Amino acid sequence: MQYLLIIYSDEAFSEPAAMQEITAAHMRLGAELQETGAMVGGNRLKPSNTATTVKTSAGVQSLHDGPYAETREQLAGYYLVEAADLDAAIAWGRKIPGGPNYAVEVRPVWPVPQMG
Repeated sequence: MQYLLIIYSDEAFSEPAAMQEITAAHMRLGAELQETGAMVGGNRLKPSNTATTVKTSAGVQSLHDGPYAETREQLAGYYLVEAADLDAAIAWGRKIPGGPNYAVEVRPVWPVPQMG
């Protein structure tokens, strides 16, 4: 089953030495995920100030600069992994590095039936 490991972090954290180590740790985790065959995909996201939100209210759409949720921790990136069960996915989530304040949401993917 596939799981999305969603990383939320404090965008204000930018200590150079720590960021360099966090990036190196992500590279090591990516290699481990590849080696075990668990990696389906993943990416780092640009800062939340580059986001555009399409909001629909009462059937009317509007565009808004910035992320949907304005919080201290912002969506920073994700890994899409193949795992036997939730416990295995959580184990991968626990390995994700971050700064002093971050969270990893582990959510099962609900596959859409193939068309055609």
